[in-house]
Amino acid sequence: MMVEMSSRQNLYPTITTSNEDVDSESKTCGKILVVLSWMLVILTMPFSLFICFKVVQEYERAVIFRLGRLLSGGAKGPGIFFILPCIDTYARVDLRTRTYDVPPQEVLTKDSVTVSVDAVVYYRVHNATISIANVENAHHSTRLLAQTTLRNTMGTRPLHEILSERETISGNMQLSLDEATEAWGIKVERVEIKDVRLPVQLQRAMAAEAEAAREARAKVIAAEGEQKASRALREASEVIGDSPAALQLRYLQTLNTISAEKNSTIVFPLPIDLLTYFIKAREEPV
Repeated sequence: MMVEMSSRQNLYPTITTSNEDVDSESKTCGKILVVLSWMLVILTMPFSLFICFKVVQEYERAVIFRLGRLLSGGAKGPGIFFILPCIDTYARVDLRTRTYDVPPQEVLTKDSVTVSVDAVVYYRVHNATISIANVENAHHSTRLLAQTTLRNTMGTRPLHEILSERETISGNMQLSLDEATEAWGIKVERVEIKDVRLPVQLQRAMAAEAEAAREARAKVIAAEGEQKASRALREASEVIGDSPAALQLRYLQTLNTISAEKNSTIVFPLPIDLLTYFIKAREEPV
């Protein structure tokens, strides 16, 4: 047992030494290839300048790899930058904001209702070097993650929150996506929920419920109006009862209102005193 442990301990320094030798050899070969590349550029001047000088736009950056290794100094641009032929490769990265229209996602909400939700995601590359070195396709990965995040977020919410709290849900999705894509050099600027499509049967049920609620409120308002009108009529009758002349004035006002309208109604005035005489005669005992 002690022999095996000692052999393993002796093996580790050997592996470390071999790795250091490989690194030193690769650096030496790299320096030789760089020198040869410079010689090629000098020998083929001025034609080599058309190959060595590249231009990127204001909204672009160039990530350069030399012999497969990321060149120090970060991304180049905007403007002119220089590459060595045969040993340098570069990738253009667009920094402008991109729009991704998330296709409709079938989601089962927390209260077991199936809805179709679609959204729009606005994102951009904020670190060109990381977006090339850390992920194969940053844009495709961000789009797939946006679809998954939309389904997961909607699945944890009941239907009434999805319909009434879109801004809150969009903000939570934006924070979640931004945190997940930080390692890919992506910055998620905004998330907007476009539409929430409900099943036809559920739409009919919700419409019937809303109509019934409106009818109930209308009946309550009508009942309150009738109650207030009856109280006003009672107060008016008490006022008219205290003053017999008020009843006569009300009678004349009604006649004036009827005569002002252009209709074929014929009104025969009947003295109120005559009616009062008959009423009193009826109330007297025989």
